[in-house]
Parts: sequence; C-alpha cells; structure tokens
Amino acid sequence: MAAADHKLCCTLAFSALLCFGLVAIIQAQAQGKPVTDVCLGCICDAISGCNRTRYCGGGVCGLFRITWPYWADGGKLTLANESPQSEEAFANCVNDPYCAANTIQNYMIKFGQDCNNDGQVDCYDYAAIHKLGGYGCSGELNYQYQNTLQTCLNTFQQIDVRAQP
Repeated sequence: MAAADHKLCCTLAFSALLCFGLVAIIQAQAQGKPVTDVCLGCICDAISGCNRTRYCGGGVCGLFRITWPYWADGGKLTLANESPQSEEAFANCVNDPYCAANTIQNYMIKFGQDCNNDGQVDCYDYAAIHKLGGYGCSGELNYQYQNTLQTCLNTFQQIDVRAQP
C-alpha cells in the first residue's frame, strides 16, 4: 500500500471513529428509534464529515445538514423547553447533536421505507431518505455521499447496521 493510500485510509478510519464516538453517546438504539448509532455516525460522516462547528447556510444547519422542513417533519424538537415558534428553535436544535439525532429518528419513523427495493429497511435506506427526502429516496445519491457512507459502514461492518426488529 502506498504511503498516500495508507494516509487516506487512516484519515477515513479516524474520521469514522470520531463520528461514531460522537453519535454513540446519543444512544440511538433506545426503544422506538429505528436508526442505529453506527448508521447515524456514518450519515453524519457522509453529509458533513461530522463537522460540529455551529453552522447554518444554504438552507441547512448542523452536523447532519438538516433543513427547516425536515426539522418540522421530525417534530420541531427544541432544547430546554424552547418554543418551536422561536426564531432560534430550528438552528438551536439541529446544531445540537442530541436534538438533531432525535429529529432524524422521528423523521425516519415517519418516512422510513425500502428505498432501494432490497426487501429490508436499513442504513442504506435511511441515508437515502436523509439526503433525498422521504418522497425522493429512490433517486440517485451523489458519488461522494454514497462512497463516504459505504466506506464508513465497511469500517464498522462487524456491527449490525440493520434496523432492530
């Protein structure tokens, strides 16, 4: 393996571990939540590199790059009993890893489906729903998103990325 390939591999593995560690604290496997910790971490890695810098731009916010309509469909969750009608409620929630992850869980409960017609609803479907929306998830994912997701999932292949029954 060339030094550049080894460096890239190590960088990707470190990035995935960092994202996994961040999302692991969210406890996504709690009852009633379809998306696993590994899947959340890999979606985070694919969509933003798990950049935790408070961010809003181009209609998206947070490390999961969530839009206002997505947040609304995910239940308009808020922090510290903030009103969902507050001008800051959306940005405050989706810039917080816990609130953002719970928004994703709610969104997937509402829109979860077999997007790739392989007979099961799993992380590949949730990643497509996250990127393309609940009504467009059978569309084409861009190469970078799909490749980063696949690399991350391969890194954690020993951990079941399928939804729990």
